[in-house]
This record gives sequence, C-alpha cells and structure tokens, in this order.
Amino acid sequence: MIPPVSQLETEVENLEYISVESIVDSLIQRSRQAFNEFRSADQQSVDEAVTAVAWSLYKPNNAKKLAELAVQNTELGNVNDKIIKNQRKTFGTLRDLLRARTVGIIEEDKDRGIVKYAKPVGIVGAVTPSTNPAATPVNKCMMAIKGRNAIIVAPSPAGWKTTNHAVELMREGLETVGAPQDLIQILPAPVNREMTQQLMRSVDLVLVTGSQNNVKGGYSSGTPAIGVGVGNVPVIVDESADLQRAGRLIGMSKTFDNGTSCSSENSVIVLDSVYEDMMNAFADVGGYLATEEEKDRIVNTLWTSPGKLNRSLIAKDVDVLIRHCNLGAPVETTKFIIVEESGTGPEFPLSGEKLSLFMTAYRVSNFDDAVAKVRAILDYQGAGHSCGIHTADQSKAKYLAEELDVVRVLVNQAHTFGNGGGFTSGFPFTLSMGCGTWGGNSITENLNYRHFINITHLSTEIPEDKPSEENLFGEFLQKYHPDYSL
Repeated sequence: MIPPVSQLETEVENLEYISVESIVDSLIQRSRQAFNEFRSADQQSVDEAVTAVAWSLYKPNNAKKLAELAVQNTELGNVNDKIIKNQRKTFGTLRDLLRARTVGIIEEDKDRGIVKYAKPVGIVGAVTPSTNPAATPVNKCMMAIKGRNAIIVAPSPAGWKTTNHAVELMREGLETVGAPQDLIQILPAPVNREMTQQLMRSVDLVLVTGSQNNVKGGYSSGTPAIGVGVGNVPVIVDESADLQRAGRLIGMSKTFDNGTSCSSENSVIVLDSVYEDMMNAFADVGGYLATEEEKDRIVNTLWTSPGKLNRSLIAKDVDVLIRHCNLGAPVETTKFIIVEESGTGPEFPLSGEKLSLFMTAYRVSNFDDAVAKVRAILDYQGAGHSCGIHTADQSKAKYLAEELDVVRVLVNQAHTFGNGGGFTSGFPFTLSMGCGTWGGNSITENLNYRHFINITHLSTEIPEDKPSEENLFGEFLQKYHPDYSL
C-alpha cells in the first residue's frame, strides 16, 4: 500500500526510519498508477492538462510568488527578471506544445508506406538546477505531460522550497482538469545525491539540467538519459555591425537575471577597427570597462580556487560585485562589467563561464582571428553549446555555422532571448539545451516534446524501390575501377 504524501513527508523528516529506496519506491508506485490512468488520454485531455500546468506558473500572482521564493531561497538572480522568465518561457513552450500532436497518428508518409504513432516513455526523472528552480521544473513537466508521462522532479537542495511550491501549484492545476495529481511529484526534503541517484535508477527516462556531475550521474545510471552541457557563449562583433544595436542586445541579454542563463554572453570578440566604438556602445547601456588593476582583483575574487567560482558573487546584483571587487564603477549607472583579456584556457579563467554580470572582451585584428578566438574559448569551456555574431555580412554567419562545432549560431540576436526559444527565432522554447557529442550530450537541439515520446512505425508494402547495380556503382567503378564490368 502506498502511504499518503503527508505521511511520507513526515517519515522523511527522520531518515533513520525510512530508507532512500523506500522513499523513491513509494513515489514510483504513485507515478506508475497515475501514468497508467493517463496513458490512454486523448489529445484534448492531454492539452488541457498541459495548459493547466502552464497556467500554474504563468498566472501573474504565481509567477511573482515563485520568483520571490527563488531569489529568497537561492540568493541567485533577481525577482523582476525571474517573473519575466517564468512567464515568457512558459508561454512560449505552451505555444509550441499546443501546435503538436502526441496522441495517435502524428505523421504519415504515403510514399514510404510509414505511419508513425506516438506513445509515452513512462516515468521521467528530472534533475533541475538552483538557477531556475521554478521555470525549469515547470518546463520539463509540461513536456512530460504532453507525452502522457508521469514525472518526478529532483531539485537542487537550495531550490527545493521553490520547486516544491511549483509542484504543488502544478498538481492543483492537474486536479482542476481531472488529471491524476501524481503525474507530477517531487523528491522530499532533504534532497541528497543518494536519493537523486536512486531516482535515476528507478525511472524510465532521466533528464538532467544543471551540474555536469549530475549529467554524468544520469548517463551512468543505467537508465536512458538526456543531459545538457555547459554554456559559455562567445559573440563576434565585426566592422559591419550596427554597434548601438549590438551593444543594446548584448547588454540586455548579459544582465538578464544577473547572468544566470547558460545562454548569457560570456565573451565578446570585437574587431580592432570598431573596438573603441563598441566599448562606447556598451558604456551607453551601462557597461563599465574595468582597469588592468581591477582585472586582477576581479579574477582573485570571482574564483576562490582554480575552476571554482565564488558563490557569493554568482548571479548577484552589480552593486555586490562592485563592492566585493573594490571597483571604481558608478553604482547608479553600471549594469555589467567588462574585463579585457587576450588568452584562453585554464590559465585565463575569464575565458570561461562566469554566471555573473562580468563579460570578457577580446580585441582581434581580423575575422579569421575572431573565429580562432571563438574556437579556443569553446575548446576550453562550452563545447557544442552556442556562439553568435553581430554583422551585416551573412556570409560570415554561414562560415561560423560551417566551421564551428556548435549546435546554435545566432545572428544579430540577444542570446538569452533567442537560444532557448524566442518569438523572433525558430528555436523551440526550452530551458535545457543539448550540446551534441561535442559537449558530452546525446542531443543536438533544444529539449522539446519529441524527447518525451516513443514512436511506433507502421509499415505497409510499397512498390519496389530497388535501383540497378549500374545506378549505385556505375560512377564509382568508372572512376576507380574502369576495367571492371557489371
């Protein structure tokens, strides 16, 4: 018999009376029961459930409350931007989901005699980060429900209270439309590594957004897993760019939610001919260019040890950064801080992801040098994720797409508002972005509903499609084996 949620939570308060295996097993049993009830739902019922989940976060009072809880609990980001993120990501994701079919026949190819039927994957285990303790869980829950799955969220310990409240609201939404509440559950507090790993071993699909240790844990769990890589977006500004627009877009993107997004611009590579003008454009939107002396203080303060960011500066307001690093930046007008650098790699930590309102600037002589710098930055950190360019020359953008091993190349866009889906970009809305094998991931696209369904292929006989030997081998044999006759 499955204990009620309230009883389970009471028991978990004293873990000596209940094992991690028992905790997870109870959640799995409830999920399996809810899944079995929901797996035969029709498309309308599924879409009503998805909309109810979306409304639980999009509703203005809820979006605000969860944003406030997130900042209060994690001390990361800022309330106003988290409200925007909660609503914008949810709205965009709902748009995408309501346009898709995930029940019954979803595609028919008469020429090939193939009909595709969508089926659920089962129970999903979703590991979510402290940077987005409301938006990311709701985003994943919407996609899981769209596929007629159940989902159990494993939040970061710092974000548990926020995520738990989001789960409560989503469960209320499911109840409103008559869907089983246990389609969405959360690991009880205190969440720990052992409990999360047990969940990964027990579900049918693992999704991991957050630390690379968790991503590796997902891949090694023995369960099919999707993880996402590290962001460290470098962006080129060339001599043909609209510098004022580039400054405005980069500044707006860099400062959103205090730089918590993995898509936030971390480095800007500017051609020498427009470098000074670009720095002026940044100054116009609140960018402060640090001095060489301040650079040393920033590096020594932002990293407590090699590769380890100072948590007291991650995603903090700019006045906190100015005070901790003893900078001369005017608090009233500064929105982000630019630090000049020339090198890349472990000996140049500013070339890596900073998760804060610091952005690194590189000055290069030509476009080829700019591309080389982008490649070096991504080789150090952020492999496969994204890069961008501000230019009037589309051939340069195409060159980046052809030559660089990244999943996304954005042209004249703000990365934070384009990478993870935008109303003026074609990417699907998500908070989890695959980086391909370059970044140690299994997907080379934004996480979306297609990753939450299995597909049955019905095949019927078609007219024979068998070319002749001459069609297949003729040109090859004529070129390399001219004496051979078919």
